[in-house]
This record gives sequence, structure tokens and C-alpha cells, in this order.
Amino acid sequence: MPQDHGGPALAAFAALLADPTRAAFCSALLDGRAWTAGELARTAGVAPSTASEHLSRLVAGGLLAEERQGRHRYVRLATPAVATLLEDITTFAEAARGGRPTPRNLREATLQSAEARARTCYDHLAGRLGVAVAEALLTRGLVSADAGLAVTERGHAWLAAQSIELPPRAGRPGGRPLVRDCLDWTERRSHLGGALGAALCRTALDRAWVERIGSGRALRVTPDGGRALRELLGVEASAEASVGTSVGASVGASAEAS
Repeated sequence: MPQDHGGPALAAFAALLADPTRAAFCSALLDGRAWTAGELARTAGVAPSTASEHLSRLVAGGLLAEERQGRHRYVRLATPAVATLLEDITTFAEAARGGRPTPRNLREATLQSAEARARTCYDHLAGRLGVAVAEALLTRGLVSADAGLAVTERGHAWLAAQSIELPPRAGRPGGRPLVRDCLDWTERRSHLGGALGAALCRTALDRAWVERIGSGRALRVTPDGGRALRELLGVEASAEASVGTSVGASVGASAEAS
């Protein structure tokens, strides 16, 4: 009798994302926030009852986690690992079909342009801003790509000086990776994820260096953020997309693989 080698489990997982509505929910939740079932229903253009059925399947399949506050049901991506998987699948799918679809109207074109400049990738910075920050950290020796991505001693000292804290279990067995490269689906180069990427994004939002544009993933660099990025990392807000040709050996290699 032939062995399945995990085939049924893989097929069941793929089926969770094969439905356009469930895929739309997961894509929306890549902004890193918790959404209500009603908000997701409106985003996907389906009835609340339909949304509830799909969300129950995603929760049962381990992709989403839910919590209730009063009569509201909130859902979010279950773990950072789920977010990484979804982002990787999205990147592969976009590359396989030759890039993002042509915008159908001015609103979609404006949104795509904003997301390409700066956005969240689950809980870390992405787009041209994210790639620029990644390059700056590598160029200044705060992150090293010599033997896999790692935060250097100089990097830890820099984080402490900026009062940016990393989770205590980051980088330890069972904990979140301290830093990892994440292929950016608009830039085809990598930005930084992991606990470091999340800490930098959280700091940028908490200190109003960046602000969200509407309810999506797109971000806007504020005047204070422009000054902070320039002074701390040498990233010019007016040219936040102007990054070099590589963000380090490991990061560049992963981008070339796309």
C-alpha cells in the first residue's frame, strides 16, 4: 500500500485557501490586526452568515485564532508562522502569474502605489521602506548576513539605546526567530521579519514615525518619522524607496531565487 507522505494533510490545508472568500479573509488579516466577522464580510462582499461559516473552517484548520469581546467575534492570524506562510504563498503566486494584476480603477492604482512605498507585512515593515530599513541595518553592521541573518552585538546595543525591546524568548528553541528575511512581493527583494522586524514596526507605529492609511496595510511616513529614520538609520523619508542593489548576501540571495 503506497504511503501518503502527508498528502492528505497537505490537500486539506490547500483546500482551506482554495476558496476565494477564505483567501480574501487571510489576505486582509495580513495587516496584523484583529478583525470582526462583519468587517471581513464587508471586505469580501459576502453575507455575515457566509463569513461565519468560512471563519469557522479557518479557525478549525489552525490558520486563524478567535476571541470574543461581548457580542463581537474577533479573528486574527493564529501565529507569526501562519503569516509568514501566507506571505510566501502570495509572493510565489504573484511571481507565477507575472506580477500583480493591472489596477481596474484609480482607487486600486493609488492603493497599490501606497502599498509598494510602505506597508505592513503582518507585523513588520515592508515595501520600499521595509527594504530600505533592512539595507540600513545590514550596512551599519546592526544585522549580519555572514552566516545567516543575526543581530550583532552592535545591533543589540543600538536597540537598547533606542529603548526597543525584543521578546525574551526570541531566537530560542520554541520561540520566534530573532530575525529572518522575508521576500517582498512588490520589491522582489527582502525586508526583515522575525522578532526584530516586529519590534521595529511596533516602535515606528507607537512613536508615530509611520501611520496607517485607511484600514488597510499601507503606511505613510510622518514628518517625525522622516527625521527619525534619517538620524537613526540614514534612510531619507523623501527617498524612502531609494535603496541599494542588495541588502546583504543572504537577503539578496533569497530575492534572486524569485
